Order: sequence, then C-alpha cells, then structure tokens
Amino acid sequence: MVHGEVAYLLPCLGRIEVDEQASGPQAVSMESSLAHFHGSKGQVKPASPHLRSEPAIIAGIARATLDPSPKVPWAEWVGDYRKIREAIEQTWPATFKGLNQKMFEPGCLTRPLAARERKWNTRSGKANFIVPTQLFAGHVESFGQDGVMQLITLRSNDQFNTTVYGYDDRFRGVKGTRMVVFMNPADVTAMGFADGQFVDLTTAVEDGVERMLRGLRIVPYGIPRGCIGAYYPEANPLVPLWHHDKKALTPAYKAVPVRVSRSALSPEDRRPE
Repeated sequence: MVHGEVAYLLPCLGRIEVDEQASGPQAVSMESSLAHFHGSKGQVKPASPHLRSEPAIIAGIARATLDPSPKVPWAEWVGDYRKIREAIEQTWPATFKGLNQKMFEPGCLTRPLAARERKWNTRSGKANFIVPTQLFAGHVESFGQDGVMQLITLRSNDQFNTTVYGYDDRFRGVKGTRMVVFMNPADVTAMGFADGQFVDLTTAVEDGVERMLRGLRIVPYGIPRGCIGAYYPEANPLVPLWHHDKKALTPAYKAVPVRVSRSALSPEDRRPE
C-alpha cells in the first residue's frame, strides 16, 4: 500500500500456505497469461499463526475506514471466498459465469476475449494501433547521460510474481543466488568491470532520495548494450514511487535509470541469501 510518499509492506499468507477461515480452508482464483481462471489451494502450514490472507487484510482495512454498508458484507466474504466470487459473477456475468464451479474443472473458466476471435470492438471495426508519445515513463532527464544504464527488472524461472521458490535460474544459468546483475559483455569491459565482480546500483535521479542496492555479482549476458537486468523484488527499492506511466500509473520497472559502481561490500561481507 502507498500513502503519500510512504509505502507499507504488510506480511500476508502466500498461496502455498493453507488459508483457514470460518467456513474452512479457502481457495483463490488465479488468471493465467492465456486468460484462463483456475483455482489454487495452499498445501503447507502457514509460516506464522498471525499471518492474515490478502482478502482478510483488505476487508479489515475497509471495515476500519469505511462507513458500514449492508451491500458489502466484508466479514462474510472473508469467512467464505466463494461468496466473493459469487458477487464477482453477479457484477460481470458475461465474463465470470460459473467461476466457482469451473475453476477446478479441466480447462477452467476462459475469459472471453474478442481479439482472440479476431473481433475488434472499435468504431472502425478494425484493430487499432496506437503510437506511443514517449519512450520512457515519467520525466527522467538522466537517460542518455554518460554512465547511466537502463535497469530492467525481471524474474527467474522458479518464481511466480514475487513468490520465490528457489535460488537457481535455469533460464539464465544462475545458481545459488538472486543477487546478480546481468550486463552486456561489451559494457562490462567498457566500464572496467569483470565477470563475477561485485557492484552497487544507484538510481540516477535528482529528487533528494538516495536509492542503492549493494553487492550484486556481474553476470555477462546477451542483453542490449546500455541495459542491465536484475531480479525483482530485490531491485524494487531502486524504483521511485513517481516513476510510472502517466495514464495507467504502472510502475516503470523496465526502464529505471541507474549508475553502476564498484561495490564496497566484498563477498565475505554480504549477508546470507
């Protein structure tokens, strides 16, 4: 959550953990990249008995801050997530018809997408292409300056969103750690670094806030020159809250201006991963 310039990180149950509520163990629905909704149930004991689920946290905040409304039964929704999905279906019946029943069936629930059927719901009846007005989100003057690289945050193969299952990335040949930075071999040489050397990343913006990530090991990789890559959420502290798309407000995680410097932390000084 973000309030003004302050971010609050609230610990919560992960999807791999059993979510026990008033009506018993709960299931949540998830949408795949192919617009299929399927169910997910936790299988392991929660890391702490004090952890709350995401729905419980949101409902708790709502009950504490909003006027009571009989139209929004927050407590009932937290006690049985099926009621949340029933409300979703009632609100968008064309999209979520039978969500509770279908999310554990083979094939699950498929969200209707007109473009998948080559139907274009536009005034012209044709697919419309929009030309972007700018390459980078926000107003960042440091791009193009000497020594400023474009950071792209990414995830490993054994990661789902911010849930990390291991420290090996078979996609990129990294094992045992996530504290790495991917650099084009030519950039590594031009900047006077070496394969395996440890460096620090500093956000290259002038807003009075120092943002630094220390102790990343260089991994030469086939990334375009002028760009570097690092894993999220580890690299998230380098992204200013105001650095986002003007319209969608999506954080610009693929275009963060940073400078690379020799790390003050040797491998022996780094914290365990």
